[in-house]
Amino acid sequence: MILLDYKDRRPIYEQIVEKLQELMVCGALPEDSQLPSVRSLAMDLSINPNTIQRAYAELERQGYIYSIKGKGSFVAENTGIKETKKLRLYKDLEKLTDEAKLIGVTKEEFVEQVSRNFDLRRERDDRSEESDKTV
Repeated sequence: MILLDYKDRRPIYEQIVEKLQELMVCGALPEDSQLPSVRSLAMDLSINPNTIQRAYAELERQGYIYSIKGKGSFVAENTGIKETKKLRLYKDLEKLTDEAKLIGVTKEEFVEQVSRNFDLRRERDDRSEESDKTV
């Protein structure tokens, strides 16, 4: 499910790209599964179809999806997608580590904060899964 945050400073199409990437990486959208049509997703999200088209074009450019003329858009084989995301994450972590060192955050403080954030996200995800089961 795609939830848009209209308070987010990022463009709507970028939010859609990110949400669809998450669904693909976690397996909720398996390889070769068809994505909703541009028109139907635009109607579901109450946004302009051009926004969906732009998101799909970006996903295709990044190799997450492929299109078949007259048939629609489909999830591409995800070999390497997780690895690419991991590499990007590690680069971001490297930048954060450098910033933390610059402002005097110790290794122990940094690791503790990362661990705390990781645990909080896991708890939130567990609660979300439980609420999904009760619906």
